[in-house]
Amino acid sequence: MSENILEMRNITKTFPGVTALSNVNLTVKRGEIHALIGENGAGKSTLMNILSGVYPYGTYTGDIVFEDKVCQFKTISDSEKVGIGLIHQELALIPQLTVGENIFLRNEQAKHGFIDWNLTHEKAEKLLKKVGLKADTHTIVRELSVGQQQLVEIAKVLSKNIKLLILDEPTASLNEEESNNLLNLLLELKKEGMTCILISHKLKEVTKVSDTITVIRDGMVIETLDKEKDDISEDNIIKGMVGRQLTDRYPKRVPKIGDVMFSIEHWNVYHPIIADKKVISDVSFNVRKGEILGLAGLMGAGRTELAMSIFGKSYGRNISGKIYKNGKEIHIYNVKQAIQNGIAYTTEDRKSDGLNLIGDVVQNTTIAGIQSLTKRHMIDQNAEINVTEDFCKKLNIKTPSVFQKCINLSGGNQQKVVLSKWIFTKPDLLILDEPTRGIDVGAKYEIYTIMNKLADEGKAVIFISSEMPELLGMCDRIYVLNEGRIVGELSGEQISQEAIMKCIMQSNREAV
Repeated sequence: MSENILEMRNITKTFPGVTALSNVNLTVKRGEIHALIGENGAGKSTLMNILSGVYPYGTYTGDIVFEDKVCQFKTISDSEKVGIGLIHQELALIPQLTVGENIFLRNEQAKHGFIDWNLTHEKAEKLLKKVGLKADTHTIVRELSVGQQQLVEIAKVLSKNIKLLILDEPTASLNEEESNNLLNLLLELKKEGMTCILISHKLKEVTKVSDTITVIRDGMVIETLDKEKDDISEDNIIKGMVGRQLTDRYPKRVPKIGDVMFSIEHWNVYHPIIADKKVISDVSFNVRKGEILGLAGLMGAGRTELAMSIFGKSYGRNISGKIYKNGKEIHIYNVKQAIQNGIAYTTEDRKSDGLNLIGDVVQNTTIAGIQSLTKRHMIDQNAEINVTEDFCKKLNIKTPSVFQKCINLSGGNQQKVVLSKWIFTKPDLLILDEPTRGIDVGAKYEIYTIMNKLADEGKAVIFISSEMPELLGMCDRIYVLNEGRIVGELSGEQISQEAIMKCIMQSNREAV
């Protein structure tokens, strides 16, 4: 039997107007963790979708050789039958079903035409133990955290006797602890002989667990690095990804901070379903013109809930407190009024809440400010196209046409369309919630540059991120949240990861 479990030979895949992959060759050894990295749109997910049968044989050219046999997968089931399992970035669990039901969905444990529920939950318990999840198999999936759901997804794939596990951005929505647990699980699976292909933009994770790293750029393999022989430093990997050396991860900016532009006082928000649960408690803060203000905190601290409640009360109930803009109290009861008052909010989940994925770039860019392009109840379509083309040029949105559907764009370009939509409304305050989640270092740098430009124009920017380094690299000032309260304010040389964690830990001690 060959040393290699997989060979993909001369794979070429085209979409209308775009060559996604061009003569790509990929070799994966048995029992290794092989990282596949590159900028958004480089072709990583496309390659894995071909391997797993999402894009069936006949829609691409080239050969897949798995365990020394040429394979022609026409469905996902075909690839699973030979031992290939793919876990997408967006989890494919059914929230209303139990853990056990989800694990064996489409793989039901049946006897004589009837599902054997005892066997189902017995096997599910063993799989949960294997992936390190302490949960009852009868638990409804929606009651689990995102990190726990990710482990259920892995258990589901492992139930099918998988030999090659493909994970596409598995830690994109996880906090640091959950990410570390998942990476440790991959290392344990490797010890048991499992082969893994890992797609990730988090280079620290890649270098921590990978044996081999393949870099893809513009649909072509640039290089394959062996951990034992080659330089796998982040700087070297980035050079391969973007085609140039990134000497500074964060663009330089000389802040020109003006007067207070926006503030809230004694802001309180209750949970939308659990009536007596207070999510945001007595929060007061301000942000100035030309300032990038960070909101830091662990997952569940209330950052997104705070941002959404400010943006037209789009989250929560029994909301109280005051909002001031340029020193005058304003009243905002819905999203339309928030936009009219110059407030914009980019959601942390661009695919579910930020974009109409089946709509084109034009529709998504102009929708929030469509009134400015309307005359006598008619939309000026030429003006729409001109506006969109202008944003594509300014924000370097890579699309074959402004009429391309957003579902076909890379994550980084989707994110820039979301930014275009809200910048088009000409906001004074732009709240950016995890704007770089799931995008590559090159696209991140472009997003940072856009943020700096907005601040230089005198706009106020609130930046929410779970990645401490980018908060430290981009923000003029940071408020630290914990359990729905502001527990610290840091600026200038005070800002450090240690100082942020100290604020959180100290507040936890005081709460005991």
